[in-house]
Amino acid sequence: MVQYHLVFGTKYRRKILKEYVKTEVVKSFYKTQRKYPTLYFHSINTNDDHVHIQMEIPPKYSVAAIVQKLKTYSNIDLKKTFKFIRDMDDGSIWSVGYFVSTIGLNEQMIKRYIRNQGVEDEGTNATFEFE
Repeated sequence: MVQYHLVFGTKYRRKILKEYVKTEVVKSFYKTQRKYPTLYFHSINTNDDHVHIQMEIPPKYSVAAIVQKLKTYSNIDLKKTFKFIRDMDDGSIWSVGYFVSTIGLNEQMIKRYIRNQGVEDEGTNATFEFE
């Protein structure tokens, strides 16, 4: 299987992915995984307005189809759970599109990058992440 780094954001870059929402997003992703048990998450993290996922997707599924399922099911689950998200009434909470990259020899670097999402920027030089 191929490992991917996926990133997708909230619609209008709304900063709605607070810790209590993040918990529900992650639960929803794992709920989707139970429907598609050949998917495998290595790591998931968020900032206030986007999600980073490192995962394996079997070749029988397209990346686009899996991203669509993750967005659709999490949108439904979050709207059921949070009134403020239901009240936004914009359709999906997710923006159109996503970023994807395959992961090869840089697996540990990507895992560290995803783990550090949401950590307060302390004004340090972040170029070390990509050395």
